[in-house]
Amino acid sequence: MTNLFEFLNSSVGKKWLMALTGLFLSLFLIVHVSGNLALFKDDGGLAFNQYTVFMTTFPPIKIISYLLYATIIIHAINGFYLVAKNMKARPVKYEGKKNNTGTTWASRNMGILGTILLIFIATHLIHFWYEYKFGEMDWKTYVVEATTDNVLKEEVITAADAKAQNLKPATMDYMGNKIIICKNLYGVVETAFKDPLVVAFYVISMLGLSYHLLHGFQSAFQTLSLRGKNYEGLIKGIGTFVFAIIIPALFAAMPIYFLTR
Repeated sequence: MTNLFEFLNSSVGKKWLMALTGLFLSLFLIVHVSGNLALFKDDGGLAFNQYTVFMTTFPPIKIISYLLYATIIIHAINGFYLVAKNMKARPVKYEGKKNNTGTTWASRNMGILGTILLIFIATHLIHFWYEYKFGEMDWKTYVVEATTDNVLKEEVITAADAKAQNLKPATMDYMGNKIIICKNLYGVVETAFKDPLVVAFYVISMLGLSYHLLHGFQSAFQTLSLRGKNYEGLIKGIGTFVFAIIIPALFAAMPIYFLTR
């Protein structure tokens, strides 16, 4: 155990920790964007609200969520440490044009990109996660046809009424239909993304995420010595098209969808 802590405290160990936490967060992005695609479903927010209930009540997911929060903190602290160390190692700025051959803009500005993303994550958690867990939020009741899953009726329950009734998420059968009661996070998302400034902030942040992943995903495999010649093209392709283009584009499309529809 002592040797492990000594390794993680070393420069190589911190780079490994950065790579491993970065890859874990990359996997989480796939799960997160997949679940959030429910926002595009035209069902009054039922699918998305049910997704949020599952993500906040299913025990294994709750455990993983705590691991996720710890990973974000470790990744951020480690990133700031490595950036500060690199800057300290080059305290003198040489005059003239720098030689940036072999490096990309993203690789030279990972500290700035990471800071943008940390601000975004904090804002995002306060706006939605904290509001869902601790804020006073409206609830919604859905009447769903059991055989087709079509929403027959939906009704908003105000936060005050929900608190007075001590509501809990529930699914019940009633006369051949399903009655689903859950918090209406969809309504919070819908309201937030009607503000052009909020949408602009999210889109710019997703641009930062794109550049951060463009370098970070491939760099993680390089650090772990897993970027061999046989896999280099595959890793570069996944890092570029999946993580740097598709995932940020999908996340950015969500606020744009609510703003423009």
